[in-house]
Amino acid sequence: MKELVEVMAKALVEHPEEVSVIESEQNGETVIELKVAPSDMGKVIGKQGRIAKAIRSVVKAAASKEDKKVVVEIQ
Repeated sequence: MKELVEVMAKALVEHPEEVSVIESEQNGETVIELKVAPSDMGKVIGKQGRIAKAIRSVVKAAASKEDKKVVVEIQ
């Protein structure tokens, strides 16, 4: 899942070298923290959060194939 989020984020931003993805386990679910440059935050979130919602939907669909619960946090 970490690689999936990283590839999607790097395709969206102007500074792909500043994209950081950290995967951890909390309370039986996988938490993926996505950090980008402050100037790229708008590109990752999108208008009214549409791109962030799309990223979460894709990750959720991929996780459901593996019977996992995954949460994506954008920071």
